[in-house]
Amino acid sequence: MRSTCLAATCTHTPNGEPIYAKVNSLTSIETEMPFSYYSLPYCHPQGGIKKSAENLGELLMGDQIDNSPYRFRVNVNESLFLCTTKGLNENDAKLLKQRTRDLYQVNMMLDNLPVMRFTEQNGITVQWTGFPVGYSPAGSSEDYIINHLKFKVLVHEYEGKKVEILGTGEEGSGVISELDRKGMSGYQIVGFEVVPCSVKRKAEDFSKLNMYDSIDSVDCPMELQKSQVIRQQERITFTYDVMFVKSDIRWPSRWDAYLKMEAGAKVHWFSIMNSLMVILFLAGIVFVIFLRTVRRDLTRYEELDKEAQAQMNEELSGWKLVVGDVFREPSCSKLLCIMIGDGIQILGMAIVTIVFATLGFMSPASRGMLLTGMIILYLFLGIAAGYVSVRFWRTIKGTSEGWRSVSWLTACFFPGIMFTVLTILNFVLWGSKSTGALPISLFFTLLALWFCISVPLTLVGGFLGTRAEQIEFPVRTNQIPREIPARKYPSWLLVIGAGTLPFGTLFIELFFILSSIWLGRFYYVFGFLLIVMLLLVVVCAEVSVVLTYMNLCVEDWRWWWKAFFASGSVALYVFLYSINYLVFDLRSLSGPVSAMLYVGYSFLMAFAIMLATGTIGFLTSFAFVHYLFASVKID
Repeated sequence: MRSTCLAATCTHTPNGEPIYAKVNSLTSIETEMPFSYYSLPYCHPQGGIKKSAENLGELLMGDQIDNSPYRFRVNVNESLFLCTTKGLNENDAKLLKQRTRDLYQVNMMLDNLPVMRFTEQNGITVQWTGFPVGYSPAGSSEDYIINHLKFKVLVHEYEGKKVEILGTGEEGSGVISELDRKGMSGYQIVGFEVVPCSVKRKAEDFSKLNMYDSIDSVDCPMELQKSQVIRQQERITFTYDVMFVKSDIRWPSRWDAYLKMEAGAKVHWFSIMNSLMVILFLAGIVFVIFLRTVRRDLTRYEELDKEAQAQMNEELSGWKLVVGDVFREPSCSKLLCIMIGDGIQILGMAIVTIVFATLGFMSPASRGMLLTGMIILYLFLGIAAGYVSVRFWRTIKGTSEGWRSVSWLTACFFPGIMFTVLTILNFVLWGSKSTGALPISLFFTLLALWFCISVPLTLVGGFLGTRAEQIEFPVRTNQIPREIPARKYPSWLLVIGAGTLPFGTLFIELFFILSSIWLGRFYYVFGFLLIVMLLLVVVCAEVSVVLTYMNLCVEDWRWWWKAFFASGSVALYVFLYSINYLVFDLRSLSGPVSAMLYVGYSFLMAFAIMLATGTIGFLTSFAFVHYLFASVKID
């Protein structure tokens, strides 16, 4: 009785082969703090608890995958007894009640498929992954535990011969060679559903039973008197039913049901397309008008003869007046170079990750791979961060002196802030004994990856930046800075307001991303996310260039930081939208610890977005200003 696995498929053969479900951490949309499944008084497997190997992404997400006592025999419908607990002590009863009231969910998997349940809400069938620890009926002071599970396993049958089992791997997975798909024989699990019940049972009636002994099947009781209450000294009996159903769903399509779980999918797609078209149309108009204005200025100037140009130089107005100051070194120039370098690193990581996910390399079956891939990409893109930050440092200063300091700070700026915030949140999770807390070993592993990969590569990139050709400014900078005329309104007001246009391109997608992070929903429309990402890059570039041109036209030569924050200010709106989501969409989130976790993670997300979008805006504005003043010959 073995499983054969080939080309990412697993075929179970013959009938009666045992397959065991696994359990992940208990999760809640109220607290956002995961806890181990066996932190509650559930039945333990006969051979003891064994943790599954987890990748870096799973550990960072707080996953803790363990084996479970739930056994399924292929195509065998049965009702089985698991165990009866000892009388609940005060701590166990209190903990069960707390987890029930905090809406904690049990996350179970069979053959890597999360268990799915269905509920009726306002006449609409809603799909969920996992099932609740228990429930607290309205109007009742008691809490009831889910202790009986009615499973339905969907299997797809393959018929044929020519199956040659050469050996067995982990958990009985067979290794087969030269297997023709048409010759494969057996069953593949393509669906896993559950109906959770609370059934009151007399512990004495099951005292002589052993695990996996057969029992009579029961229906889920509707009356509270027949449900299992959570109370001190209560003994809880755990049982389950299994029913196998043949299905026409094929293996490659078995995740479709999970990826289509988002309610209102048509509204989701229509809203994104509508947003994309409107923003693209507005940005296109602004950009075309802007190009015509600058082109007219340049054309008129170039058509004049030398004498007329000399006369015009004396009567210069607008952006031409700041020719001797436009490339003057900005304040906090080292910090600007560092933030641009980190922005390149984050932007490169985001684009490559989304492209790979769009092409199908980030399967939802591979839990944690998306986050693992992002971390690996970020580490190796340190070379690009060091190169860009040092090259701009050379451009601004005119010398390579101090490049090591710039490289070190680039390697430590964003990761340092991230580690500081995560350490604070980790202490909070440690204090709550949550599986979301990073193990101390993983914490040091991340630090080692940072210092052994990212930091050296950033220094290598910085060294390459010193050897790269220096970007020469097209005009000389005056020794005495030009006085900037007074303005009727603060220039930073316009900078902050400029972030609304980039935010308009992503706020709809942001809602679905936040829902996938905080409500446990699957997010897999990476094709649309890639379109939104590309449109965001275009809009950030356009907004920053337009704002830079407006500043130069009013003789304000301090455009460097304003160009960065014109597009980077979208992060402010992302953070405010996250708070809005917390208040109006995560109303169930309870307690200061949960709110602290949410705000902390939202801050990190917004800060990363600021660095990435700010870098897009600055690089585009720099290229524009360089081109603009290189096109006009003013002595």
